[in-house]
Amino acid sequence: MALYTALPVYKVAYDLLIEIFKRTKLFPREYKYTIGERLKNEALELVINIYKANKSQKQNRLKRIAEARENVETIRLLLRLAKDLQIIGNKPFVFLNNKVEDVSIQLVGWQKYMAGVVK
Repeated sequence: MALYTALPVYKVAYDLLIEIFKRTKLFPREYKYTIGERLKNEALELVINIYKANKSQKQNRLKRIAEARENVETIRLLLRLAKDLQIIGNKPFVFLNNKVEDVSIQLVGWQKYMAGVVK
């Protein structure tokens, strides 16, 4: 089992978490404790699920990866909402979305690999 901090998907997810914490600090008060908190919680859960997936046995790993993918989709939705409400601008939205997409692609690859291994 690889050290979770060495996993490329963990590194990108952790970078996303840090960026979300930095960006939500700038949210207006009205959204800081609603959308902002939810974004931070989902990003944190994403990183935790990646850690737990790496630590899990093969059968449970697929479940954790699926949970991480759900976190990614929730983050994607919340970022879109923040953009549509003009809480974040286009540049930060694109930057964060690129990180989300990178995590998503890596999780899909990991999930496909594990599905082949578990059979």
